[in-house]
Amino acid sequence: MNKDDIFVVIPAYNEEKMIGNTLRNLKKEGYKNIIVVDDGSVDKTSEIAKKEGVIVCRHILNRGLGGALGTGIKCALLYKPKIIVTFDADGQHHPKDIEKVAKPILEEGYDVVVGSRLMDKNEVKNMPLVKRIGNWGLNFITYLMGGYFTTDSQSGLRAFSYEAAKKVIKDLKSNRYEVSSEFIVLFKKHNLKFKEVPIKTIYTEYSMSRGTNVKTGFKILFKLIMQKIT
Repeated sequence: MNKDDIFVVIPAYNEEKMIGNTLRNLKKEGYKNIIVVDDGSVDKTSEIAKKEGVIVCRHILNRGLGGALGTGIKCALLYKPKIIVTFDADGQHHPKDIEKVAKPILEEGYDVVVGSRLMDKNEVKNMPLVKRIGNWGLNFITYLMGGYFTTDSQSGLRAFSYEAAKKVIKDLKSNRYEVSSEFIVLFKKHNLKFKEVPIKTIYTEYSMSRGTNVKTGFKILFKLIMQKIT
């Protein structure tokens, strides 16, 4: 696999504690094409990312996960890469798992691939029960909203072929966390060949404090329903 064919998009909001380490780990694995979208941070996220020599896009105001991913994917498309990968800034993903989500596109003809934290029984045990229940609920809701049935609709590690990314980004509406479910719905809407692959998750006190919680889950549900009826 030629890693120069892959662009890695990292949405980041107030991630000064982890962004430098995350970027260095990616570069150690040979990924040079990295885009950090600083989503209106009030800390040193942008400054640290620029020192690491990556592409930095910055929102003046916080737009949310969906807004940051939209900006990052649009930026990556300008370079016409074979693969665009989204990757969380908080250190929960292992850079080696990028190959797992990229290979089915490069070698098997898939359009989009999502890395699932819930396909491996050992990984399921590592995820706190409340997050497992929340994920399963959102998986079901995503399916009801017209998406593929998945084991981990809320995963932040996903890969798009260049053509798939172009199709999805045109219809993407979400600005906040509901974007993860909307991606799955859009994959099915555009009849994209979709696959999940098991990945590992690095759970730390820091990464556990980020991402979705019960309150966020209800917000995601409400916004998905509003998208469906409007």
